[in-house]
Amino acid sequence: MKNLFLLALIPLFLLACADGDEPDPNGCDLGTVISQELYRNSPSDEATINSLEIEGDCLKINFSASGCNGESWKITLIDSGSILESDPPQRNLRFSLENNELCEAFITRDLTFNIKNLRVEGGRVQLNLTNSGDQVLYEY
Repeated sequence: MKNLFLLALIPLFLLACADGDEPDPNGCDLGTVISQELYRNSPSDEATINSLEIEGDCLKINFSASGCNGESWKITLIDSGSILESDPPQRNLRFSLENNELCEAFITRDLTFNIKNLRVEGGRVQLNLTNSGDQVLYEY
């Protein structure tokens, strides 16, 4: 009976620990990943970055891409893991889109990414979105 009780608790524990279940305390839609490997190798389907804006600890990206409705898109903001020594310091980011939708609609969206994990010493860092050429200064 005791073993049956423990077996019943395992699925509850796994559900409680699943990634993404915790709401972002800053109210951002997604997190930011720091990974040199993902920075180099993640999907890079065609997207147009229309604007970047900092709202608290969230980076708001307005972008457009072709598709049916954008519901199947897989979107990731990836930091290269390197900090460029300058004044202010700089970090290189890449907006990764995996888009398997075969429709001709052109969809525009806003998404926010939690960038708190990109902070460096000194209270500010310039974020370079390498696949768009855009930059934005993050001050905290």
